[in-house]
Amino acid sequence: MRKPFEVTVLGTSSATPTKYRHPSAQYLRLEGNYILLDCGEGTQRQLSRYGLKMQRLSHVFITHLHGDHYFGLPGLITSMALFGRVEPLIIVGPPNLETIIRAVLSESDAHLPYELNFVTTQFDQMRKVIETDAFEVVSVPLQHRVPCTGFLVKEKGPERKLNLDACFRYEVPVEFYDSLKWGEDYQSPKHGHLKNDQLTHPGYKNRVYAYITDTIYDESLVPILKDVDLLYHEATFLHERVARARETFHSTSLQAAQMAKMCGAKGLIVGHFSARYQDATPLVEEARTVFPETEEAVEGQMYSVGSEVVEYSVHS
Repeated sequence: MRKPFEVTVLGTSSATPTKYRHPSAQYLRLEGNYILLDCGEGTQRQLSRYGLKMQRLSHVFITHLHGDHYFGLPGLITSMALFGRVEPLIIVGPPNLETIIRAVLSESDAHLPYELNFVTTQFDQMRKVIETDAFEVVSVPLQHRVPCTGFLVKEKGPERKLNLDACFRYEVPVEFYDSLKWGEDYQSPKHGHLKNDQLTHPGYKNRVYAYITDTIYDESLVPILKDVDLLYHEATFLHERVARARETFHSTSLQAAQMAKMCGAKGLIVGHFSARYQDATPLVEEARTVFPETEEAVEGQMYSVGSEVVEYSVHS
């Protein structure tokens, strides 16, 4: 059975909280790893509300320094301390983020029983900011009013399955099995050069989740986002307000759908809705006219990365 790669949406509002929406935050679960994308005001309350344990988080990724994307971080950090966290927390974000966070902690006399390790994003090029055995994260420069990056969360792992009958037949030593699963050929002393597909079966393709928020419509992202399994793209306005979108360096729901279609995404989630829209249905319907596989980002719902159709369930 395939290991889970899931996204739970915690915040869908742009700029300010509303009666029914919170600022940006998403909780990712990937093969026993837990990471947070953005941390707007109220994020820790949302984690508690939907039964998501903050102490499991190993990494927090902040796209930029507009408050609706990071004002919840100081509170989250100090709550982790109060709940007895001892494991280090890795925080990835803009250069000034560390200065801000450490100043807040110092001025509030907060003493952490765990380490904060900061990784700085860059805004002039893509950069692999985190790599573990299970996943890697690449920052993607976006065009916004302040320096901003999106993130590609990429699953790591072998994409081939062993054909054990063939391995036994060709007397492949067990110590070569891992390299076969990663796609390498095998040079047999007895049988010569054996192609990888002679010894393996196709496995699961590694999955990719793209988190693209707070950006003007930018077709230069298309090759970067090519064939992602699930794309989250901001859809702050309906397309009738495209001029306002350009003015504020945001995108419309129609533009989000165009991006998903051009890059060949398997699914699209739209969010980061302007407070002027109490109901996001018109934005989703507009996007579906271009990209039918569009879902609304709904707070508390979990979306599967890598399904042919975006699947979701509601946390109790």
